[in-house]
Amino acid sequence: MTELLGAYVPIAIFIGLALLIGLALLIAPFAIAYKNPDPEKLSAYECGFNAFDDARMKFDIRFYLVAILFIIFDLEVAFLFPWAVAFSEIGWMGFWSMMAFLGVLTVGFVYEWKKGALEWE
Repeated sequence: MTELLGAYVPIAIFIGLALLIGLALLIAPFAIAYKNPDPEKLSAYECGFNAFDDARMKFDIRFYLVAILFIIFDLEVAFLFPWAVAFSEIGWMGFWSMMAFLGVLTVGFVYEWKKGALEWE
């Protein structure tokens, strides 16, 4: 029975260490963080409007468009990873299937580029 319990000691140590690190990472920002906001920290950045404003204000549709395009192309590019891992086993059929997929992806990218979806004016 001691041997059986001894096999679980590394798992218990790992769980304990993970809990310790997790709690430290949750508590440390509250203990260490510099809490002196100035107007520059509270100013608008990245999104172009004030961070603490009315939630029902008008929002530029270009933000949504860029987010949706990013998600679409990011998910499509994610298909390249399993293909690259299994590249040696899929043969020429898999290679040309991925080339057709990338061709469609490229045509879509060129289309949105020509339509001006990536312009920010």
